[in-house]
Amino acid sequence: MYIAYWLLAGPLALFYFYAGALKMLQTREQLRPMMAWVDRTPVPAVRGIGTVEVLGATGLILPPLTGIAPVLATAAAVGFVVLQGGAIVVHLRTDRRFGINLPLLLTATAAIWPATVWL
Repeated sequence: MYIAYWLLAGPLALFYFYAGALKMLQTREQLRPMMAWVDRTPVPAVRGIGTVEVLGATGLILPPLTGIAPVLATAAAVGFVVLQGGAIVVHLRTDRRFGINLPLLLTATAAIWPATVWL
């Protein structure tokens, strides 16, 4: 179960850390080619989403590594499922491009059960 968790959570955390850092640090103009939805979203909301993604990525990795509050790994995986559900809704309403969101949703969903190993 440990191997399954790390195979799911490792790449998921890397993706969310990278994507979240971009949303936190780049301007709307820099994000626009990759994320068309930023034009219709207030900048503080984009920064907030980025912060949630970075914190969630940290929650997937640190609790299992340190053994401190391991329930946070499960909470982070559930949070990413909710985040991607919202992202799919936003994409369906705006640009209809949710090709990356569905695999992320499925991966986060699959990571929930192995994350309970540390509980």
